[in-house]
Amino acid sequence: MSRVTNDLFDITELAHHGPEDLFIALLTLTGAFMVMLQIQWRLATVLLFMVPVIIGFVVLQRRGMAQASRTVKERVAGINADIESSISGVRVAKAFANEDYEIEKFEHGNERFKTSKSFFYRRMAVLQSGLELMTSLLSVLVILVGGALIMQGRFTYPELITFTLYVGIFLQPIRRLSSFTEQYSIGMAGFERFVELMRIRPDIEEGTDARPLQNVRGHIEFRDVSFSYGEGRTVLSHINLTVEPGKKLAIVGASGGGKTTLCHLIPRFYEPTGGDIFIDGVSIRQVTLMSLRANIGIVQQEVFLFAGTMRENIAYGRVDASDEEIITAARLARIHADIMAMPNGYDTIAGERGILLSGGQKQRISIARIFLKNPPILILDEATSALDPHTEAEVQQAFDQLATGRTTLTIAHRLSTIQNADEIIVLEEKGIAARGTHAQLIAQNGPYAELHRAFLREE
Repeated sequence: MSRVTNDLFDITELAHHGPEDLFIALLTLTGAFMVMLQIQWRLATVLLFMVPVIIGFVVLQRRGMAQASRTVKERVAGINADIESSISGVRVAKAFANEDYEIEKFEHGNERFKTSKSFFYRRMAVLQSGLELMTSLLSVLVILVGGALIMQGRFTYPELITFTLYVGIFLQPIRRLSSFTEQYSIGMAGFERFVELMRIRPDIEEGTDARPLQNVRGHIEFRDVSFSYGEGRTVLSHINLTVEPGKKLAIVGASGGGKTTLCHLIPRFYEPTGGDIFIDGVSIRQVTLMSLRANIGIVQQEVFLFAGTMRENIAYGRVDASDEEIITAARLARIHADIMAMPNGYDTIAGERGILLSGGQKQRISIARIFLKNPPILILDEATSALDPHTEAEVQQAFDQLATGRTTLTIAHRLSTIQNADEIIVLEEKGIAARGTHAQLIAQNGPYAELHRAFLREE
């Protein structure tokens, strides 16, 4: 945020005022020097030798100012990040009575910013005072040399006074260049940080020959798929799996077993380190990312709502949807009655991250988005694990209706929600440990049966 707001503002200020200041300064310097050259070329030559010294000093100081300015921007970004985190987590801070800790954390960041800002001002003070000293010495030098020329009869008092006045005009753009140096240091520090951001390339990019994925039926196939996070441990190893169009596949297993990772490979949130995934016989690497993700709907346990109205949050599933389509989606998700009971109906503000809604309401808003999007492939990632039994039952009914006719992959800890799945797989570190229907897996008395017995004990 700091890079695209504060830093970008400094870049625009430099782009706006920089060329203007440079043009005026160079024009004034050239004009004043040409006049002084006609008055007394010997004195003008003295100025000609002194100006490079002044410019060299300015350039030398600019490098230090640029580094100091970059440090200041990094400190500001750190403060902004801490403030955003503290505001977003205000309930957690209050719950743990850590208000003093948050204040202390802010004061620490603010102190670091103050220190870096003081260093920047010291560098600027050296530049300004050094430049002032040099320009004053230049005026003294002009008077000394001019006085010597007068004693030799090569110069007159009126000419010296006139020349001295032009020296004042000559020094004005040099001082203007000093201000430009400060602005340049700040602007270029922001520019470097902004360029760093713009040069970041996504880890996953579509190929130059990628084509849109169209008329999707929902046939998904994993062919010898493996995945690991960087050089870390392998999460998935040689997974071979087929999901027929319109079927419901449930994925269970211990936490950290790769269930979510397996599903996130389909919309290419991650890239397999081995093998490939096919939709309707087409490799997902050969299709455009936008068309791939447009055909996949994802409902997660942690629902993100924008700080807009109910209508805007539902319409995020398809931004060009009409009011009638939004209401239909809300009815299908069983959230319409709740919305109509709110003070402003569909124009009620959800609050930042949906803070004004209950967990079940937020979850049904996210389901309404998917109804509106109407994708042929659906991924339900532990979408009811944080809900109470009554709310879970309501949401589960909406899920059952949503999954009708769609290829559905469901990740669940509560096994009661997946017993009617067409196929269930048990995912472990070594791969797929068991697969079959609920009845078949119970009869096998394997890892799924163990999970089921553990679930019954918890119930």
